[in-house]
Amino acid sequence: MKQLALCLGLLLAAPAFAGELEGVKMPDQITVDGKALQLNGMGLRTKFFVAKVYVAGLYVETPSKDAAQLVGSDQTKSVRMSMLRDLDKKQISEAIREGFEKNSRTALPQLKERLDKLISQIPDVKKGDELELTYVPGKGTLVKSKTGASTQIEGKDFADALFSVWLGKSPVDDELKRGMIGEKK
Repeated sequence: MKQLALCLGLLLAAPAFAGELEGVKMPDQITVDGKALQLNGMGLRTKFFVAKVYVAGLYVETPSKDAAQLVGSDQTKSVRMSMLRDLDKKQISEAIREGFEKNSRTALPQLKERLDKLISQIPDVKKGDELELTYVPGKGTLVKSKTGASTQIEGKDFADALFSVWLGKSPVDDELKRGMIGEKK
């Protein structure tokens, strides 16, 4: 009986990881600005069908499998990317710009200055580094990287365009999108 109680105690004390993909573990819940966010899903970004680039987890207040609802909702949400390879700033910047162009072309004139600000904050990354992009209603989108520097970009319209890079009608990677909305384990 003591062994059973000890095992249960260890299980309850262990950190809860909701997902693991390509060796990257993400907790089932994080706290942002005092709000509990749930892991909606995890996906793998590949390039040319074979090169594994990063694992991304989408955290939201209210989980959903509806990508348009996740993008358009005015809730705290966060994308956390764990790099599986080295990438330079130019590679990341080009992918983000392409995602904005594919999903938010008509809004680009209003978003350009803020997109340039976001891209100026993207560092070169190494395998194992993390990049975090978090939207908080009324505050804007916070960009955090390994450098410890962070910047805030105002506007829900900007956050919608940014999250559309992964969840929009023309996402950067269809399989990644399916994973992030929880359609794929």
